[in-house]
Amino acid sequence: MKAVIAAGGTAGHINPALAVANEIMKNENGSEIVFIGREDGMEKKLVEQASYRLMPLETHGFMRKLSFEAVAQNFNAVRCAILGQIKCGRFFKEFKPDIVIGCGGYVSGPVVEKAAKMGIKTVIQEQNSFPGITTKLLSKRVDKIFVANAEAAERIGFPEKCIVAGNPVRAEFFTANRAEIRKKWGIGDKVCVLSFGGSLGARTINEISAKLMRLNKDRNDVYHIHAMGQYATESFPKLIEEYGVNINRNIRAEEFITDMPECFAAADIIISRSGAITISEIAAAGRASVLIPSPNVTENHQYYNALTLVNVDAALVYEEKNIDTDEVAKEIFDLINDRQRLKLMGVNARSLAIPNTAGRIYEGVVKLINLTGEKTR
Repeated sequence: MKAVIAAGGTAGHINPALAVANEIMKNENGSEIVFIGREDGMEKKLVEQASYRLMPLETHGFMRKLSFEAVAQNFNAVRCAILGQIKCGRFFKEFKPDIVIGCGGYVSGPVVEKAAKMGIKTVIQEQNSFPGITTKLLSKRVDKIFVANAEAAERIGFPEKCIVAGNPVRAEFFTANRAEIRKKWGIGDKVCVLSFGGSLGARTINEISAKLMRLNKDRNDVYHIHAMGQYATESFPKLIEEYGVNINRNIRAEEFITDMPECFAAADIIISRSGAITISEIAAAGRASVLIPSPNVTENHQYYNALTLVNVDAALVYEEKNIDTDEVAKEIFDLINDRQRLKLMGVNARSLAIPNTAGRIYEGVVKLINLTGEKTR
């Protein structure tokens, strides 16, 4: 199989794209896969680390406000989109892909649109419950749309094209051994709290976590794992010190968590943002959660991601625009004292999990290009 995959901007777009690429390679011996993304984007590092080829393409997003800066940037975005389609057209004629897959980010727009215009089979994978503008624009042209959940399919508006396949997450989120991990870390039967705000950190989540630690500082039945993020390696330790919290055997605070599937398995409750992949990981692990959607995303899509768990009583959600961190910390404190509710919320979360998403997408791609499971190249 010859495949082109466009993805960029964030790991939430790039990692699912890599999962799909790996699934193709696993099932189709001798496949050729080329990624398209920005030369200066995160995708260059991640794609090349995974030993795939990246064809660079300059793209820019649109600014949704009226200003001289916005007009200039939007003009440049249009220019890049036109030039990008020309470059892609030349590449497609040379490479002759069987399928072009868009996994999100602005780069997906010109790549998938040009492929559709040329009659190449095209699909997109939408990670969020509230589809982005690129997905909305491409949905009319592509052959199939793989979505994370039924809510996304309904919002896109092309039910005949949509396939609910979930989001690709590492198998360890489904399979990590909770009992073994908790025993290894000395957690025992304590309630385990896991909190994080991404690699850079999130001020609000750091504040809530610090205040929760303050509420729990005299207890010995709560174990708290917290990732403070790159920007809070100095401020967070000072904050908990002000609250009279000492790092001890019941608190594990570090800049970044590298063993996330194990932490999810050990946890009873997760406090985090609500990016699409995080939501899928929470569902895969089957854990209760308290979600603080990032306010710095387009169309508030993290809030809609959170609602997929809230609507089945698997999570609580608090928007930053009107949040009281003291109140949220107190509500989490009350929640961790109700182990039965935590367990039920976790069961509800697991009911939304979709295993083997990359396999489902691969099977859909094979069916679309009429390979009927036969190896092509």
